[in-house]
Amino acid sequence: MTRAVPRTVRVVAALIPRPGPEDGGPRYLVQQRLPGGSRALLWEFPGGKVEAGETDEAALARECREELDVELSVGRRLWEGRHTYPDLTVELVLLAATIVSGEPKPLGAHQLAFHTPTEMQALPFCEADVPLLDDLLAGRLGALD
Repeated sequence: MTRAVPRTVRVVAALIPRPGPEDGGPRYLVQQRLPGGSRALLWEFPGGKVEAGETDEAALARECREELDVELSVGRRLWEGRHTYPDLTVELVLLAATIVSGEPKPLGAHQLAFHTPTEMQALPFCEADVPLLDDLLAGRLGALD
């Protein structure tokens, strides 16, 4: 009996800083997944799946338009990782991004929040995001602009 190989999906995520003066360090937008779905109520960085024929940057702009109702300026690639869950393998790419218009709304999430990397450590994050969060906290992502 052979074991099925989980399908692989490419997922893009945005590191979106809170606009305005920083109080107590930089804060970034994170979202809590909807209840009832896969990895329900876990936290993650905003973004989603890259569709066939899309660039990472175009996919991130589309996902944030659909799920947050914001327009982004997408910057450089900050981080890449891979995680295998029992049901799928995620190739995760983090891109720097800033909101150019709109206020984030939780259209595709249970809730949204701006947190410092230290505050994020107390939240239950999706397993694929944990190494990314560790690198963010340790300052290993390099310059974010």
